[in-house]
Amino acid sequence: MQKLAFGLLLTALGSVASAQDSTHLDWLNANYEQTAQTARSLWEFAEVGYQETRSSELLQDQLAAAGFTVESGVADIPTAFVATYGDGGPVLAILGEFDALPGITQDSVPTRSLIEEKAAGHACGHNLFGAGSAAAAIAVKEWLVSTGTPGTIRFYGTPAEEGGSGKVYMVRAGLFDDVDFALHWHPSDRNSAAARTTLANRSAKFRFRGVSAHAAGAPERGRSALDGVESMNYMVNMMREHVPQQTRIHYVITAGGNAPNVVPDYAEVFYYLRHPHARTVRSLWERLEAAARGAAEGTGTEMEMEIIHGNHPVLVNETLQKMMDATLRDIGGIEYNEEEQRFAETIYQSFDDPSLNLGSQDEIQPYSVSLGYGSTDVGDVSIAVPTVGASIAGYVPGTAGHSWQAVAAAGTSVGFQGAHLAAKALSSAAVRIYTDKALRDAARAEFEERRGGDLEYEALLGDRTPALNYRK
Repeated sequence: MQKLAFGLLLTALGSVASAQDSTHLDWLNANYEQTAQTARSLWEFAEVGYQETRSSELLQDQLAAAGFTVESGVADIPTAFVATYGDGGPVLAILGEFDALPGITQDSVPTRSLIEEKAAGHACGHNLFGAGSAAAAIAVKEWLVSTGTPGTIRFYGTPAEEGGSGKVYMVRAGLFDDVDFALHWHPSDRNSAAARTTLANRSAKFRFRGVSAHAAGAPERGRSALDGVESMNYMVNMMREHVPQQTRIHYVITAGGNAPNVVPDYAEVFYYLRHPHARTVRSLWERLEAAARGAAEGTGTEMEMEIIHGNHPVLVNETLQKMMDATLRDIGGIEYNEEEQRFAETIYQSFDDPSLNLGSQDEIQPYSVSLGYGSTDVGDVSIAVPTVGASIAGYVPGTAGHSWQAVAAAGTSVGFQGAHLAAKALSSAAVRIYTDKALRDAARAEFEERRGGDLEYEALLGDRTPALNYRK
């Protein structure tokens, strides 16, 4: 399969400029300022999962103005939408995220500077993701019109990637059933089209309820819900010694009482559990639940659990990833201007042992096959349809995701350049998919082989309705 895909690339792929009409790239270059302004507006909004009202509306309005038909509120999610242009096949989907992370704020400057009035920030660069993907979708539409190529381009407005699994509900609702290929990207500190899979994960909030009492005057009459949480955490932390090596378990106590002299009658802990295989996540989850039940029984409290989200690992498609790698190398990386270089040099000084050198944003990293230790609801899309993605340098090289440095770069032209490059890569890859039937056939064959013909998809979050209030 890999030899076939590589051979196709050698024979069928030329440079973007010479082998294909460049209408999509011309449009993107002419509309860079629109992409940058959209990215900045989303950065200013900084809306968390399922609360991205203004962000979703901005992208919907932009796509509608470009001639797309927009269906909003899909999959029972008010901020989710699908924007479509064209008819017939091939049907290509471009994914766009736009949710921010709570609890991290930063101004768009290269030194630590909180914005006190903001409760969230784009520390994962989803403002760039949404803006760049929308630009790519419009550029592909312009190319379809210019060349008269048959096909449909769709933009999927996918909310709440950060712990909300918005795409999972969209997959579960059948919104990808007629899609032939899906494309996505993510901001990073480097440019890469490596075939990188992810961890499956599941999360839940465990809520303990006890009996309040005066902690000094009548402690015997109290049953501490916080004791339930802490007992669960103790048992789970002991469990870490006895789980497969690649397991990741992490938690935060989201409620634990308000005064030391009052036995808390309510406490809550929010858990994530991850592993490369969904079946192992399910198995380990049973042990996590058992710890929670045991903690409740041992502390005389009651426990209830709410599954919040769950994602399958990304199903890699090397045929498509090698095509994306070739596409990125045709286009090239990012060159900073003088102002961006000063910004990058200043922020680089704040890093502790950075993994990349300044200047590497102009490079495309070597192609490889690897496991990433994050999780994404793109995984569920990749099980439903052949999917290809890229990481693009929207941050200064060496930046860690979910950091103040990532927020800072995402609000400046350092990040906007990343969104622009991503739009070029996605639209160029889409053009190649539309125009190369042999590539489509090879990618579909690999998809069927890797997924297996007897797969019965089951969302890791079960049949729950969207957790629209999980950030409240």
